[in-house]
Amino acid sequence: MEVNSNNNLTEKGKYDYELVVKALNNGDQKAYAELMSRYRDMVYFMMLKMVNNRDDAEDLTLEAFGKAFRNLSSYSPDFAFSTWLFRIATNNCIDFIRKKKGVTFSMDKGFDDGDGGEMKLDFKSDHLDPEENLIKKQKGVLLREIVEKLKPRYKELVELRYYKELSYEEIAAHLNLPLGTVKAQLFRAREVLYNVLKNSQKGI
Repeated sequence: MEVNSNNNLTEKGKYDYELVVKALNNGDQKAYAELMSRYRDMVYFMMLKMVNNRDDAEDLTLEAFGKAFRNLSSYSPDFAFSTWLFRIATNNCIDFIRKKKGVTFSMDKGFDDGDGGEMKLDFKSDHLDPEENLIKKQKGVLLREIVEKLKPRYKELVELRYYKELSYEEIAAHLNLPLGTVKAQLFRAREVLYNVLKNSQKGI
């Protein structure tokens, strides 16, 4: 992506765009971290206002950044990065609200498959997939920049999983949380980390 100064952007918008360019062209994890730092709280409170649940708001905030970072190359400086990010966050939240109005189920329990049978969510426990392998290989200073920007709950989960290398079961026991909750929250945190790391490799 080329630096293309847009007179329609405010100084803040232009600075955001420079961060986007650094993130995409140089794989600059500090740029990703700064973008997250600048807008994390705003996205979180916007999500909280929409869903009125702190845990859901935190999950939706991470999901929004994960989707934004994954699709960063589609951002255009014709409008502010914050506008683009908030649109992603809002659309994702609306989808979440629609789904929540339907059938809900516990992450730890089976649910009716509609044919009289039972289905369970299948989370791989300790077998590392490509995403987790990449994160474990990149546990450096720059990755720490991103981890430090996560909410405390997610930060602790990531540290236990990728720095102390505990299993999901050990983390659940350590934090006294349901196993399904640990897996679901780590999945969301991992999405953000993986998207940043994947894009950073493009700049190498």
